[in-house]
Order: sequence, then structure tokens, then C-alpha cells
Amino acid sequence: MEISEQCVVGLTWTLKDTLGDVLDVLEEPVEFLVGGADLFDAIEAALLGHEPGARVQLQLEPEQAFGDFNDQLLFLEPRSLFPEGIEEGMTFDGAALPAGVNPDMPKDTIYTVSEIYPEHLVLDGNHPLAGIALRLDLTVRSVREATEEEIGRGTAGTGFFKVSPTTPGSGTLH
Repeated sequence: MEISEQCVVGLTWTLKDTLGDVLDVLEEPVEFLVGGADLFDAIEAALLGHEPGARVQLQLEPEQAFGDFNDQLLFLEPRSLFPEGIEEGMTFDGAALPAGVNPDMPKDTIYTVSEIYPEHLVLDGNHPLAGIALRLDLTVRSVREATEEEIGRGTAGTGFFKVSPTTPGSGTLH
């Protein structure tokens, strides 16, 4: 079966930056709905017409993937507002931030603690891969028709590539 709109494709991949550094490897196939919200448009376009066993390589510019880095999503917040034992790399849901943080922080964003100072910490609402061009080496492992439920939901349920177009930095990756 060829990959077309409204089918489910099982993929494995190696994800690198443009310097060739490996950022992510997916060795066990994961299913994505083509024509839904699971994959970036550029990935879907590159996959159309391929069959199981195909290998597809492409480069995604930031605007095709996780967006450009937005310095307006960096916030310096009092460390005292956050729990003891906070560490760099921890994440917080914008809807569940402690009282007293900057009221301008978007609530529909995931924030990563990027730096910790004695009195403050930096919360970054950008996706960790924002601003980075990506090289993706995909292998098509399977193709099947999507179920009515998957089509109705717009997803095969994976959410590995998931970005809200109205909220920069709110995406997730495997």
C-alpha cells in the first residue's frame, strides 16, 4: 500500500542537526496519521507515494518544524516561587505555574528551566528544537488504512510531532 492522505504509517528515524550531531533515534516503529495532526506538513509531503521499506531523507528548516527561537518566551522568575530541589531541564505546564509569576506568560505553553541563579531562574517556553534546522532520515516500516476513530481524532495517538501553530514553543518531540 502506498502512503496517501488518511492512512497510518509506521516510521523509524534518525534525527540530526545540520552539523550531523544525532538528536534522536527511534528504532521501534511508531504509527502516525498522514493527513492529521501527527506529522509536520513537510514530512507528510515527502512521504506521500512511498511504500513500506522506503527510506526518505529530508531537511526541515525551523519554520517547517518547531519554529524560530522566540526570545519573548524567556522569563526571569523569582526562585522562591518554585519548589525546593528545582533543577535545570525540569518542565512546568504554563497552566499550572505558581502564583506570582509574570502574568504575561502564555498559559498554553510548556516551560523548561534553562538556567538557575541564586535568586532567580529562567523559564524558556520555546520547544527545545526551536530555531534548529533538522535532518531527518526516515524509514517506512508499515502502511495501513486509518480507522474511522483515528480519522475522527485526527491522530494515531502518538503526538511525537505536535505543534500548535498559534503557540510558538508548545510542541513536543518523542
